[in-house]
Amino acid sequence: MTRKSWHLDRRTLLRGAGAAVALPWLECMSGRRNPEPPKRLVVTYFAYGAYMPTGQNGVADADKAHHDWSWWPCRDAGELTFNAATAPFAPLRDHLSYVQGLDHAGGHRLGGHSSGDVFATGADMADTRPKNDISVDQVAAARHGDATRHASLVLGTEGGTGSYGRAKTLSHRGPGRPIPAMHDPREIFDRLFRPYAGRDVAAVREGLRTRRSLLDLVLDQSKSLDRRLGKADQAKLDEYLDTLRAAEQRIERIDRWTHVPLPEVDADALDLDVTAKQPEEYVRSLYDLMHLALRTDLTRFATFMTESEDSVSNHVGNYSNIVLGYTGNTHDIAHKRPEGISGQWELWRARQHAYFLDKLRTTAEGDGNMLDNTVVLWGSAHPHQSHNTQNYPIQVAGGGALGFRHGRLHSFTGSRKVPLANLLLSMLHAVDVPTERFADSTGPLTELRPA
Repeated sequence: MTRKSWHLDRRTLLRGAGAAVALPWLECMSGRRNPEPPKRLVVTYFAYGAYMPTGQNGVADADKAHHDWSWWPCRDAGELTFNAATAPFAPLRDHLSYVQGLDHAGGHRLGGHSSGDVFATGADMADTRPKNDISVDQVAAARHGDATRHASLVLGTEGGTGSYGRAKTLSHRGPGRPIPAMHDPREIFDRLFRPYAGRDVAAVREGLRTRRSLLDLVLDQSKSLDRRLGKADQAKLDEYLDTLRAAEQRIERIDRWTHVPLPEVDADALDLDVTAKQPEEYVRSLYDLMHLALRTDLTRFATFMTESEDSVSNHVGNYSNIVLGYTGNTHDIAHKRPEGISGQWELWRARQHAYFLDKLRTTAEGDGNMLDNTVVLWGSAHPHQSHNTQNYPIQVAGGGALGFRHGRLHSFTGSRKVPLANLLLSMLHAVDVPTERFADSTGPLTELRPA
């Protein structure tokens, strides 16, 4: 491609006062005058349901006035208005929607907390297989992940995978293959922007060649072993070999991207030493890192579990105690729902997520902004204190340039009931994943994204 005077390299930096900061995605970083910005998908989760005092099981009572501290911004379907608990989202009104009545049938027979496992997968863990299934972000990553250095970014305030019924990650490569969430800001930054740990790139490539040779040897030897095993052992061996093949693919991916320069950013602009003992700073630090990874196009698909359903024994479970002075942990609020605290807790959570959405909205990109090109799902797997695993609290933001239309509260209750998977299917279509089905979907949710 002939280089034009207006064509900037993706690794062009802004320098000044000793700092070097990577530029965001710019049109002149492509060989075309009007290139399309990246299309992105993000799923975020909060635990223990939401405060819904004027309705049962997540559905507003039409005979009661709307509560000013309800998680839902307004009672009736239609144009959005905002109450005290959702006030941080008011400036984003034209960029988001609320959706009532959606849930995963596969989570109905799980406990309220356990249903958080299937929020991004829609799997029927209770009836068919207790190993979950592929998550929506990984479907997108399987299709388009090769376009970026990282196929996806998986974050969680507690890290790891958790256990069956108490997941600490939203992302799953497939049955029995949860992806550990990263939670330490400095480790996340290093993984994104300093992946070679100070090693020379040539040394990294040599190490990759050694690992690939060992994997090739193991995979080759397994062919003769497979023929001597019974069916049960063959199934176990196949699952193990799938893990090895995935490792082989990751090695090939890393090797390929060693030939592409990394974006450079100034770590001093981020608080990488913050911990969960500082709730607001910590959550926003992870949101900042996710925003930075998307902005530098290191990935286009991300998940973030802001709280897990099993955080009672750590600092994340004491967020409300630290932030609001509540004499108990966050999980207690979900069951007791004290009026003076529950609304303030919803407001605090709203402020953190609105912070992320506003960062996307105020980052110019193409003819619009990053939020236009990023569809963001935010919600939980059970409403209020009922823990009945139906009618999840759901907010969808962004994706205006991807076909989403916003500014309304939609209701899919009663005869209009459809699966949450329909929304996830629409999100996949928005990022050019032409699948006809996801989990138990019956079709795309055209009310939010017209066909």
